[in-house]
Amino acid sequence: MTPTAPPFGRALCAMITPFDEAGALDLDGAQVLADHLVTQGCDGLVLSGTTGESPTTTDAEKSALVTAVREAVGARASVVAGVGTFDTRHTVELTLAAEKAGADGVLVVSPYYSRPPQDALGAHFREIADASGLPVMLYDIPGRTGTRIEPETMIRLAEHPRIVAVKDCSYDLLGTQKVLNRTELAYYAGCDEHILALYAVGGAGYVSTVANVVPVQLRAILETFEAGDTPVSARLQQRATPLIEAMMSAGLPGTVTAKALLNALGLPAGPVRAPLRPADRETADGLLAEYERLVAL
Repeated sequence: MTPTAPPFGRALCAMITPFDEAGALDLDGAQVLADHLVTQGCDGLVLSGTTGESPTTTDAEKSALVTAVREAVGARASVVAGVGTFDTRHTVELTLAAEKAGADGVLVVSPYYSRPPQDALGAHFREIADASGLPVMLYDIPGRTGTRIEPETMIRLAEHPRIVAVKDCSYDLLGTQKVLNRTELAYYAGCDEHILALYAVGGAGYVSTVANVVPVQLRAILETFEAGDTPVSARLQQRATPLIEAMMSAGLPGTVTAKALLNALGLPAGPVRAPLRPADRETADGLLAEYERLVAL
């Protein structure tokens, strides 16, 4: 089965936010990286998500980043702006700013820390969706937010005409399939190890941190599956596993590991902002070794 065309493309990168050595926003670097990622096969770029260090960038920086990346990629790729906060009013403000800056859609995470009940969670997302003309991608990542968007809540939210997609980090494939069976929501794998698994049951594609460094290799997983060569697609997913594990499951946030690799590869990234800390030399060398093994295959 070939999935229907999803709203933001299939191969999306959760792009890091480049900073200069002093820690200031590097808009020139962001444009260079965005152009590189799209040239290498990304259909869309998700800005100011977790990987983009959204907790430590200002509202003005978020808007400036959207404007710069939109200018760099033009109509070649979708630009989705992360706007989610724990404050509904602030999230609405960021949504309107993203629309003005030229975003094609917004990524809205569950309000973190306050852990609202499901009815309040649904009201939060509807208020954001009502606030602008942009399509909304919900971000379900209970491991970070403390609150799951339950399948029944997803099914109700899918009735809103502008709630069109989900970045899925729920680690609940059964719950995801329940929603897929009952809605038209486009489900994107937010965990790189689930790219093929979710795509095979009708997912839309992925929003990937690992795609910052291996966009070609991850896109190939989707393309071989679409071509009907499931064994090759599975093998490509398996080959990516060591790098995925090193970047996403080895004790450091994906932002830190992605920036360590991008810096080693000579692409714009720069430092991370506190409270994050850069990868140490041993970790960076290990990441580079896994990257080189994958791209050599």
